[in-house]
Amino acid sequence: MLGRLIAFSLVVGVLAVLVPQYLSAPPAGTELPAVPSPEPSAVSVSVAEAARPGERRAELAADQNGHFTGRIEINGRAVEMMVDTGATVVALNQETARRLGILPSESAFTAEIATANGRVRVAPVRLDDIRIGAIEVRHVDAVVVPGDLLPSNLLGMSFLGRLSRYEVQDRRLVLVE
Repeated sequence: MLGRLIAFSLVVGVLAVLVPQYLSAPPAGTELPAVPSPEPSAVSVSVAEAARPGERRAELAADQNGHFTGRIEINGRAVEMMVDTGATVVALNQETARRLGILPSESAFTAEIATANGRVRVAPVRLDDIRIGAIEVRHVDAVVVPGDLLPSNLLGMSFLGRLSRYEVQDRRLVLVE
C-alpha cells in the first residue's frame, strides 16, 4: 500500500507537465466549482509562536515513518492528510471528497494522470479554504481521485506554495504564512 502511495505521489508531481491546463487556470470562460465552507471544527495541530508580528505558524509532527501527517481543516471539516511536496496539487480520495460534500459528476473527471496502476482520470476542483492551526489559504486547487486509488489524502504544492515558507526542524514541519 505504501508503494502505491509513493508511486501515486510521484505521478501527481508531474501533473503540471501532463495536464497544466487543468491545474493552473481553467480554460477561458469556465470556472472550477467552488465548494462552500461549513462551520469550523476542531483540528489537532500545534500552533507555534509567531517569529514576526503578523506571521502565522503551525507545526506538524513526523509520524513513525517520517511522514508529516495530521488532521487539517478543509472547508471547515477535519481531514487526515499527508504532506507531499512532490504533489503538484492537493489530492483527495473520493470518500473524503464525498464527506466534504464534493460530489463531482462522472463528466467532471477530465484530467488524466499516470499512476503505478495505469492512467487515471481525476476531477479538478477548487476548495474554499484549507486551515492548519492559525494558517488559512483560500481558493486552493485540488483534484478528486476516483475509487480507492489514493489511500491517503495529499497536501500538495497548490497549498504549500502559497505559504511564505515551510521547513523541517527536529522532526516537525513548520509552516509559516
